[in-house]
Amino acid sequence: MLIIDELGFVPLSKTGTELLFELIPQRYDRGSTLITSNLPFEEWMQTFGTGRLTGALLDRLTHHINILEMNGESYRLNQSRARLQNAKTSS
Repeated sequence: MLIIDELGFVPLSKTGTELLFELIPQRYDRGSTLITSNLPFEEWMQTFGTGRLTGALLDRLTHHINILEMNGESYRLNQSRARLQNAKTSS
């Protein structure tokens, strides 16, 4: 399994986008790929640079896919708040 975490957190370079575009079809029907992102598909063009490349990449990614959309507060944020609260009550 290939895990690509936080796709879109930082825009990819042209070379990075081209390499990802080559990687996805190579894995197609051969291995699982898990991608996490905080961006909806509509905003992926900001990461990949062009609408044409973004569309082609999304076409390949979404052909055999299960999308898990999770809404709500971040578990990291909740943990940070709990630690801060514990520190205040311990003082």
